[in-house]
Amino acid sequence: MSTAVRPSAFTEPDRPKNLQIRFMTTGGSFVDVTGHGEHFDNNSWNCLGCGDASRSPERDGLWRIRPDANTHATACRAIPLK
Repeated sequence: MSTAVRPSAFTEPDRPKNLQIRFMTTGGSFVDVTGHGEHFDNNSWNCLGCGDASRSPERDGLWRIRPDANTHATACRAIPLK
């Protein structure tokens, strides 16, 4: 019997303003990358499962935030609680 969480078991939350990318975590939650896009340095990520977020620097270019958000989504096993 498989204990893996199926992504279809959870409903996608509303999309925030300035959503650039949304990654699904291993646990079935989501990591949102928000900001003004590729040519701006005000992008950040936030995990809707465990609550972790981008840091140091808090906001950065999309090219720098994207891999960090994807790495977190790959490792995070928190499930959505709402």
